Amino acid sequence: MTRRAVVVGTGHYLPERVVENAEFEAMPELETSDEWIRTRSGIERRHFAAEGETTSDMAAKAAARALADAGLTTSDVDAIIVATSTPDLTFPSAATMVQAKLGMTNGFAFDVQAVCAGFVYALANASALIASGQANRVMVIGAETFSRIMDWTDRGTCVLFGDGAGALLLEAQEQPGANTDRGILSTDLNSDGRYKDLLYVDGGVSATQSTGHLRMQGNQVFRHAVEKLASTANTALDRAGLSAADVDWIVPHQANIRIIQGTAKKMGLSMDNVVVTVQDHGNTSAASIPLALSVGKERGQIKDGDLIVTEAIGGGLAWGAVVVRW
Repeated sequence: MTRRAVVVGTGHYLPERVVENAEFEAMPELETSDEWIRTRSGIERRHFAAEGETTSDMAAKAAARALADAGLTTSDVDAIIVATSTPDLTFPSAATMVQAKLGMTNGFAFDVQAVCAGFVYALANASALIASGQANRVMVIGAETFSRIMDWTDRGTCVLFGDGAGALLLEAQEQPGANTDRGILSTDLNSDGRYKDLLYVDGGVSATQSTGHLRMQGNQVFRHAVEKLASTANTALDRAGLSAADVDWIVPHQANIRIIQGTAKKMGLSMDNVVVTVQDHGNTSAASIPLALSVGKERGQIKDGDLIVTEAIGGGLAWGAVVVRW
């Protein structure tokens, strides 16, 4: 028998404020349009956090919904991992703030920072904690307030990102040890710091003592994304003794519809096998995969027994994939 990290609950939260592309059309300094944004990204709208609404606020709400979905309470959870690049404060971690907001006084909590690949990295960490016996249940959350680091004069970035949070509750379960098991079957993580200048924030505690704004060389990121995402997904499948033909759903990082389409094509899969939410959420960085998983389950797309591949790439560059049977 093999100890697997099995998904037993999902939840998500989106801020009340919905920002349609038309809002950016009304900003003359951007010289953009709804058609320009849709054509290049597939994004139609996104959500922005309210004034005073923080990353940990949204993360706690998503986590509470995942607990309710699982029929469990905070006393049943051993650890919280929050994937984010936009924490409330430099420290303490957003995860400890979520722990307090949930009323959880047991266990431990920490953040993972791998930008848009953060949730994949967090899932890999949670799976390892469970497999090693250090935790029996781990709440894994992706949450971001990227609207707080936008340069509102840069149409190449500010129209792409949104805020939100998604959460998965993982539970240790004994499984036969085959690739037909439920739970996380394999992971693949990668990074290459030589490409830092392609996607970064030009502020930080040590360098500038400021928050800074997001900077991106979109064409270069796109060039790396499709190849690296398809490669990491196939590597993770190989490690599980599976292939793309076995996949029911790709649940990708929701950055750009063209990247999503290109990755599916490179893997030889139809878009009918892809959960897509980018049109409604924009790029929510580390929150995008758990948001899409929760929405996909809510829609009735994702069902028990389905084989799912999640993959993401973000600043670093950092990228990776997880294979999980629902």
